[in-house]
Amino acid sequence: MGKKIVILNGSPRKKGNTALLCSYFTRGAQEIGNEVTEFYLNGMNIHGCLGCCGGDNSRECPCVQKDDMAQIYPAVKASDVVVLASPLYYWNLSGQLRTCFDRLFALEEGGDNLLRGNGRACALLMAAEGNEFEDVLGYYKHLMGHLKWKNLGHVLAGGNWEAGEIAGKPELQSAYELGKSII
Repeated sequence: MGKKIVILNGSPRKKGNTALLCSYFTRGAQEIGNEVTEFYLNGMNIHGCLGCCGGDNSRECPCVQKDDMAQIYPAVKASDVVVLASPLYYWNLSGQLRTCFDRLFALEEGGDNLLRGNGRACALLMAAEGNEFEDVLGYYKHLMGHLKWKNLGHVLAGGNWEAGEIAGKPELQSAYELGKSII
């Protein structure tokens, strides 16, 4: 039986370089029987975390805010793997992805912690104009340590500015292979 994979796509470009990385990753993952659900965050109504600590993961929607995170919570709770996909913005993940991930904190509140541990794994897919990924890799490493998730790896595709510029580059094959490696 395949793994349940959730892709949190934080790119504002629906048909950009990050989307191409996601599509190659998805093809590889699905070819070996994994189930992939992708959320295009820029097209969703997701508000920033209020820092209220009022979440309760025993509720169907664990957060006090009622927005499109209600679609993401059950998928992440049921997932084996979460993929963070984003363009590189100011040496970090996009605001869309950071906002979504901040809101996942509600899964850590109340009863058993449904976000930390639980054998979950993660991968990182990023596209960027430049090649300065050191800061975001540091953040990603700390995030994996805090959550106790297994780091499955990353594909970092620098040198891509225009939408679709990544086409034909080896990072797409790397994304495909990363998806295919999840067994």
